Amino acid sequence: MRFASREDAGRQLGEELADREVHTDMILGLPRGGVVVAAEVARILQKPLRVLVVRKIGHPRHREFAVGAMAEAGVVLLDETVMRETDVSQSELDQIIAEETQRLQAYQARFHQPGEQILEDMDVVIVDDGLATGATAEAGTTSARKQGARKMIVAVPVASPDAFDRLNLAADEVIALLVDRDFSAVGQYYQYFPQTADKEVQALLHHAHA
Repeated sequence: MRFASREDAGRQLGEELADREVHTDMILGLPRGGVVVAAEVARILQKPLRVLVVRKIGHPRHREFAVGAMAEAGVVLLDETVMRETDVSQSELDQIIAEETQRLQAYQARFHQPGEQILEDMDVVIVDDGLATGATAEAGTTSARKQGARKMIVAVPVASPDAFDRLNLAADEVIALLVDRDFSAVGQYYQYFPQTADKEVQALLHHAHA
């Protein structure tokens, strides 16, 4: 166990970024749990907080098993090896992507505020509560780049070694308080790790904008 809660993890991560004198224009939280961590980072660094919407693409026959990830700005990343090995058909995949696209658009409508700053020419820090495979964070990084962000740092409390290496290829820099070779799940590093509700995310965004 390393963190009491996502808020505690966010405070520790924010202090680490402050100590490193990381320059950023915007903090982007990945919904939903990552936004709780990101809110603390934004508070400590005194930077704007925003949500970067990402979704896991589940296997058509085993929805909890990811075959890829998607993010706003039309980003879709697929694990071609997994799809081939598990015999995913194009029609099955198209249906899943259509469903997840609808969910992603609903989250955008729910979490984005009118008149939000665009990311073009911004340095951004993308925050999640942990990296297991790194798929959704990679999709988020790709989305930020597609939206014109100048520099992308991924910052997390904990990561698996594979995810850490994966994101180092996608982002300009990856900062993790802990990279654990015995990693099995993000929740094992938190004493309190409940699901984050949409209302909690909206409240954090409202507070940050206020």
